[in-house]
Amino acid sequence: MFGNYLKTAFRNLWRDRKFSAINVVGLAIGMATCLLMILYIHHELSYDRYNKKADRIVRVVFKGSVGGQPIKEANVMPPVARTLQSNYPEVQQATRLVNGGAPIIGYGDKSFKQEAFAYVDSNFFQVFTLPFVEGDVRTALLQPHTIVITRAIARQYFGNQDPIGKLLDFKDWNTSFKVTGVIDKVPDNSHFHFNFFASMASWPDAKSASFMTSGYYTYLVLPKGYDYRKLQAKLPGIVDKYIGPQMQKAMGTGLSAFRKNGNNIGLYLQPLTAIHLHSDFTGDLSPGSNVSYIYIFGVIGIFMLLIACINFMNLSTASASRRAREIGIRKVLGSGRPALVKQFLLESLLVTVIAFLIALVMVSLALPLFNGLSGKALSLNVVFLNTWMMPGILLFVLCTGLLSGSYPAFFLSSYKPVSVLKGQVSSGKKSMGLRSGLVVFQFFISITLIVCTVVVYRQLRYMQHMKLGYDKNQVLILPETWLLGKTQEAFHQQLLQDPRIEEVSVSGYLPAGSSYGNSFYVYGDGHANRLVKTLRYDVDTRYIATMGMKLASGRNFSKDFGTDSTAIIVNQTAAKAFGWGNDALGHTITRRDNDGTLTTYRVIGVVKDFHFRSLHELISPLVMVLGHGAGTMILKVKAGNTRALLTDIRKKWDQLTPEAPLSYSFLDDRVSHTYVSEQQTGRILGIFSGLAIFIACLGLFGLVMYAARRRTREIGIRKVLGAGVPGIVGLLTKDFIRLVVMAFIMAAPVAWWAMHTWLQDFAYRIRISWWIFLLAGVVAMVIALATVGLQAVKAAMANPVKSLRTE
Repeated sequence: MFGNYLKTAFRNLWRDRKFSAINVVGLAIGMATCLLMILYIHHELSYDRYNKKADRIVRVVFKGSVGGQPIKEANVMPPVARTLQSNYPEVQQATRLVNGGAPIIGYGDKSFKQEAFAYVDSNFFQVFTLPFVEGDVRTALLQPHTIVITRAIARQYFGNQDPIGKLLDFKDWNTSFKVTGVIDKVPDNSHFHFNFFASMASWPDAKSASFMTSGYYTYLVLPKGYDYRKLQAKLPGIVDKYIGPQMQKAMGTGLSAFRKNGNNIGLYLQPLTAIHLHSDFTGDLSPGSNVSYIYIFGVIGIFMLLIACINFMNLSTASASRRAREIGIRKVLGSGRPALVKQFLLESLLVTVIAFLIALVMVSLALPLFNGLSGKALSLNVVFLNTWMMPGILLFVLCTGLLSGSYPAFFLSSYKPVSVLKGQVSSGKKSMGLRSGLVVFQFFISITLIVCTVVVYRQLRYMQHMKLGYDKNQVLILPETWLLGKTQEAFHQQLLQDPRIEEVSVSGYLPAGSSYGNSFYVYGDGHANRLVKTLRYDVDTRYIATMGMKLASGRNFSKDFGTDSTAIIVNQTAAKAFGWGNDALGHTITRRDNDGTLTTYRVIGVVKDFHFRSLHELISPLVMVLGHGAGTMILKVKAGNTRALLTDIRKKWDQLTPEAPLSYSFLDDRVSHTYVSEQQTGRILGIFSGLAIFIACLGLFGLVMYAARRRTREIGIRKVLGAGVPGIVGLLTKDFIRLVVMAFIMAAPVAWWAMHTWLQDFAYRIRISWWIFLLAGVVAMVIALATVGLQAVKAAMANPVKSLRTE
């Protein structure tokens, strides 16, 4: 029986090849999209879950508010780990990590600048599951100046030699580290990525008892099944017992007075598996994602699959009359309704299996492009290697087949044999109503995606062209020029003498990309009880001019004023936070150092507000002090042959320090990279909007083919009686136009709500204009008319003699 069903299914699919092709192609695109979304979502949800203790590890973070400015920092103070472990028995293990910068590391005649270096506690590899290839996980980092490296780094430095016991020379630090362990690599789906893990015992500050400094990423292991919120509820006691007394000494104010003025600080816990998708802390070890994108791509995948299934249902029910006689004869010969249902469901599953195989090919071909768009490294291997993924995919195919074929199966099998054999079969108002509703739903999704794509694109364009308060164009960044050592000043002077360079500033404080940054807790005009949290920039006298910033009042730092070592420039937001408004010049700002020493600065200028964080955040108070440049040079270069300039700069660099390679970046690229996740989302939305419309149009094409075929004789009679091509085309298209209009009316408010919600994540955002919805509606209408019109014109221009011969 099954063989007969299968043979009949193949015959029916082959007999109506056009409809079958439309079904298979549409369903394959929908399934391929859904598979891509499954791979993407699986990858995003898998972050840090490779750790065996993933469900028990939490990260300690620092949050609060000072002077109305929020604090959300991913790292905490040096003694937090041992303090929590000694005070709370539920803390089974505590470990720390400190970002170690980018040292130049050599071995023999090989020397490389490394970007992924960290100090970790000796138990780090007992907390995180990074299995050793060589060495002993328990003892590898017990001693100072020991280091664990990845297998790739071992090959880079030592080739096929045994790396254990070898000494790596840290040239800019004049010290060596002994290799005591090798791990394979840190997985891609980790919130940190380092190739070197040095013993924390080598870091001088590691034993500090100060709760007034930070920089330590601290992780705790809790008992299995323990609710971390119970421990978090106890942490205010740590703040009162340890941070309070040190705050009194360092800031001259106790916790009670601090909180009385509306301020608050505290330690909090964050589950390890929540870091990637739910973290908005400053200083995170790598850029995170946003859980909202999981929802967005999940909805896209489901909707694309639904559109494809709707096509199948629409075309199957529309073509029902072509199989009516077959159904009638089967019923007369004894076939019951269950047998017919099985027949049609088998046909549906056959189409689904064929579509799924094509979808797998599509996904394998599309993955390189999708990985480029999304910035991921997705692979189809996950489907076959994951223990639950393959059964899940098979269930997904089965459900898709049943969903696509369920209505046609039950609808077609309900025909009465007497009516069928008398030729009295009609698709019925209910069937027409269902098909119309499904078409509306398809274009509802398509129009919604078009609106979302346009809004995302306009927000990205707004961010790229918004006045940032500084000139991002033609600004060249040369990081870590401190590697030049004593020759740094000579290099600086050579650059100043180059006529292609307008300005050169030495400062590691940048408004985009990786940057130095210091939280600066200060108070104005001697009011010690009115602390304000600001960001501090250490700059030189050329910084403001190089960055193209403007002063609202006052003057810039100058070498002509010896007192500028205790002068300060504030931004407009800081002036308002201190209560000075437009009259900030001459006021003072005081900072109390950790040892209780007071330093007072006099305001000599107010710089106009500029965006030094992403447009997701409002501009916060910032102060500039005259300080050391931190070894990064910022060049304002003239437009022209930048490549030749870079070649000359590299030659100057190589003459001064042959061991340290020159690295550089452009400020406008750094600004653009700040919004890379939004750019990726916009591109992906655009592609899938196009695919959604394409699948919907496939369905429309099939439906108008069916409508023209069903009304062949009517069209012939109308032409004989004098109807023209435009009239017949209008007859065939008017119903579809009405459906697209209905879809637009439904999609507009939903799309507005979705984009209004998305835009709330940006402190600076566009307004959703009415023309965006009109544009989406017009685009959908034009595409629908083009799809329907082509087939309608073909039907209208057919020979009426042939049409009248049609039975």
